[in-house]
Amino acid sequence: MADQTYLDWPFLSDAHKDFAVRLRRWAETHVAPLGEPEHGDAAVDAHCRELVRLMGEAGWLKSSVPGENGHLDVRRLCLAREIFGYHSGLADFSFAMQGLGSGPISLFGSAEQKAHYLPRVATGEAIAGFAISERNAGSDVGAMTSTATRDGADYLLNGEKTWISNAGLAHQYVVFARTGDAGTKGISAFIVEADRPGLSVSERIAVSAPHPLGSLRFDNCRVPATQMLGMPGEGFKIAMATLDVFRSTVGAAALGFARRGLDEAVRQSRQRQIFGKQLADFQLTQAKIAEMALRVDAAALLIYRAAWTKDRNPTGRVTREASMAKLFATDEGQQVIDQALQLFGGRGVVSGNVVEGLYREIRALRIYEGTSEVQKLVIAANVFASTGD
Repeated sequence: MADQTYLDWPFLSDAHKDFAVRLRRWAETHVAPLGEPEHGDAAVDAHCRELVRLMGEAGWLKSSVPGENGHLDVRRLCLAREIFGYHSGLADFSFAMQGLGSGPISLFGSAEQKAHYLPRVATGEAIAGFAISERNAGSDVGAMTSTATRDGADYLLNGEKTWISNAGLAHQYVVFARTGDAGTKGISAFIVEADRPGLSVSERIAVSAPHPLGSLRFDNCRVPATQMLGMPGEGFKIAMATLDVFRSTVGAAALGFARRGLDEAVRQSRQRQIFGKQLADFQLTQAKIAEMALRVDAAALLIYRAAWTKDRNPTGRVTREASMAKLFATDEGQQVIDQALQLFGGRGVVSGNVVEGLYREIRALRIYEGTSEVQKLVIAANVFASTGD
């Protein structure tokens, strides 16, 4: 990674800098050599399991759960996703889902729930999943139709979730279902273990950058009421508070992809000869590199501002800052990688080329955890709310 001066920014402490340096060294020797998996669900699943195992054994997954102070270190989450994203899209995915999948437990779980689930997530013994999206209820969470009906000491879950990361791979999912009236106030959250009768993986979804992604079906899946997170009807609040933490980390993943794209573009510009000169000697190339570097630094500033703001006040909301970070970093990161691919010419679209892989990996980041369009609505709502009349 060419530019490491951002680690000296005041947003990051010496402890964060030390963490980043150590993790970067580890990723270079343990993640980069793994390469990309072969095609097919089984190969992708096995690759992710191996990544989680390695991260857990090395202690990196401890950053995906609260520390001794009881809070998530969002700056550390962002640094980890940036570094893993630089080396491997699946490494970023595997780390991120341990945090997102257990995030509601970290933020809203009872002492018993935290003690039971979080240690195994931190060691990599258990893989976590987060199940909120439905075919007609993605950005519009209030349109959710999955239900959880009280039956004695249990709830019966029915319905289907789709676009679920770690579908079929996770040991437990945080599942959101309707326990009350229509709209967001009738939604509750549950921890559902993967081996529960009535829970099945109904399909696997093939996407441009292979990830463990699929749909879950619930057919009278019986879940003890003690597995509910928080109180009935608090599901939407739990989901939004979780995304409040992790949206800035999505931007960090995009930043990692973009940094790699910039480094690859600089390397290509120095190595490629055209018309008797290095590609780097042409002003058009220099202009592209300058724009890419600008986008990378601006994205990093927004990401670590959001993370720093959250870490300063762990119980406060950073909806505006996190949405800005995700929106800008994912949109501009894609522009960086597009320009990197352009500098590679025809080689840039050859399967197996680094920038070709980055091009496929970054596109989904503008969709999940709130599309770019949704982020604009969120930001505007916060602007109007803060300015008043």
